[in-house]
Amino acid sequence: MNTGAVLVGMFAAAMVLVGAPANAHKPSDSYLTLTQGDAGQWVGRWDIALRDLEHAIGLDRDGNGEITWGELRGQHAAIRRYAFEALALRSDGKSCPLLATGQRVDHHSDGAYTVLDFTAQCEASAQLEVEYQLFFDLDPSHRGLLRLQGPEGEVTTLFSPERPYAKFELARLDRRSSVAAYGREGVGHVWGGLDHVLFLLMLLLPAVLVRRDGEWQPVVHFRAAAWDAVGVVTAFTLSHSLTLALAALGILALPAQLTESAIAASVFLAALHNLRPIWKHGPALMALVLGLIHGLGFASGLLDLGLSTDSLALPLVAFNMGVEVGQLAIVSVFLPLAFLLRSGALYRVFILRGASVAVALLALRWFLERASVFDSP
Repeated sequence: MNTGAVLVGMFAAAMVLVGAPANAHKPSDSYLTLTQGDAGQWVGRWDIALRDLEHAIGLDRDGNGEITWGELRGQHAAIRRYAFEALALRSDGKSCPLLATGQRVDHHSDGAYTVLDFTAQCEASAQLEVEYQLFFDLDPSHRGLLRLQGPEGEVTTLFSPERPYAKFELARLDRRSSVAAYGREGVGHVWGGLDHVLFLLMLLLPAVLVRRDGEWQPVVHFRAAAWDAVGVVTAFTLSHSLTLALAALGILALPAQLTESAIAASVFLAALHNLRPIWKHGPALMALVLGLIHGLGFASGLLDLGLSTDSLALPLVAFNMGVEVGQLAIVSVFLPLAFLLRSGALYRVFILRGASVAVALLALRWFLERASVFDSP
């Protein structure tokens, strides 16, 4: 292993983060509800973020940064056409024509959405196929969250560029079928959420070091580093699992703007601690305290689907399990490499301090920008 090359590469990557886009953590989502009616008819409601539609087809006609009701109403036909081209319902292989019945505006935790009301007329069948392609050509991180309601119950699923298709047996809607989808999404949410990844890495950087006489020194045994990492991950898991549960029960909810800003602040504090320790009991305590707000960030997208508490419990458990798998994968790759590099001064200078400075600057940028990012439609 070329240790110097690895060190330089990691440090360069950390520096690049300063110039990375400071996007809000909450991803691009749309929320689709299909309710089964009589004689093969489905009643649909589709909530699509105005910020995504602005990027896709342009809604702000005068370019002043604000989308008025007049501008939105003037684009209703274009929105319906664009959306319906990306959604297909089929029954026994035959297409179900979509008919718009209304269009309005609603607000989710992260801003304004247009709401498309529609019906789909299918031939009476025991099966329904749904194909979803909205925004996938523009944003591979976009997800479509579907809530399907039938006489036998309801089921939820997620659409992504890798999984744009779902088939449902209407006589036995099985909520367990969505567990794997939400588990995969939990893994992807960690790996694709730069703020969560950086928060975890900032907490893990000192795991291979020990503080003596005001300086960071390398630990002697891998077991000590592993126990520190276990303490961090366990504390983080307990804290964000708690807020996930509270959010699922409807006990705790914060505006998305406040949540995302607080997540950015938590990343900043974790990075700052590596430069000048501010927590007496170190990263595990930070993970326990600051991880609480990350749980709300994990839950925000799922809660906007509008599921009942009973329907939300299983997706949240599966999603949380996916989050843990994603975290453990990061730890299993990072910790052995960090332990191999810990003894050199370059680890303490370029990786611990250099990366922490870069991440602190990026987190500060996030914090400042997220204060206004959700004010736009």
